[in-house]
Amino acid sequence: MTAENIQKKAEEIRDNIGKVIVGKKNEIELLLIALISGGHVLIEDNPGMGKTMLANSLARSISAGFSRIQFTPDLLPSDLTGINYFNQKQNDFVFRKGPLFSNIILADEINRATPRTQSALLESMEEKQITIDNTTYKLEPPYMVIATQNPIEITGTFPLPEAQLDRFLIKISIGYPDSEEAYNILERFKSESPLDKITPAATKEDILDMQKNYSMVNVHPDILKYIVSLCEATRKHKDILMGASPRGSQALLRTAMARAVVKGRDFVTPDDVKYMSMSVLPHRMIPSGMESVKGGTGEILKDILQKVEAPTEKDI
Repeated sequence: MTAENIQKKAEEIRDNIGKVIVGKKNEIELLLIALISGGHVLIEDNPGMGKTMLANSLARSISAGFSRIQFTPDLLPSDLTGINYFNQKQNDFVFRKGPLFSNIILADEINRATPRTQSALLESMEEKQITIDNTTYKLEPPYMVIATQNPIEITGTFPLPEAQLDRFLIKISIGYPDSEEAYNILERFKSESPLDKITPAATKEDILDMQKNYSMVNVHPDILKYIVSLCEATRKHKDILMGASPRGSQALLRTAMARAVVKGRDFVTPDDVKYMSMSVLPHRMIPSGMESVKGGTGEILKDILQKVEAPTEKDI
């Protein structure tokens, strides 16, 4: 699949999601970039903003397996991974797969589950496999976890540890609709939900083909150096306790390449890196002191982007 074909298929999926989601083109594009580059997404926003609707719309736009898991404090790791149980008819232990054995996983309100249950996702997200009772089961590709959480609720929630946050390729905030979008939402949903009528716009094979070929885009060595400089700057900044890891720099490269093909290009630009850094790096940075109250890591990253020199067209 060429860059042009990937762009065309991505547009078809985006238009399909747009039948349900009003506006939010940038957020939909970020979701597609994560899908193409084989990563996972954390959607964090206030209640009622359409987080679950967005994830459901993507899942229904692809003819692949889909599981929705409602995370609660009493959820156990085995509720996600599955268990070995004794089958009396077969007189033997039989493995019953859990909901993680699917292609697209919606982990709704992930921060309501205990850290022990949250950790059950780590192996599946990073290694695309699940180990139970010393037996390892490979997960069928494509595999994508879309997790949601509400930032304003504290009671009964368990913040995601840094190790798990680092597993999410990008973090998205949907934001409130403007007046026109709010009106269109009421018009679109006043009689019935358009989600019920949405049909797949891509097959599982299409997604695998996109994931296999998106990396064919050209990346100039100066772009690679720019990514390294940005990530190093997050580790050296005076207001950052812990900056982006090597996994973070790899994530930034992958998403910049995926954005290039979504835009119909076969090369990565500095703007691709700048744009994707705002969704890839902030959740991988831990602020020091009161910086967590003054705008957080996103504002610090904006300062870094202004100070780190980007390569010019003459350079690349």
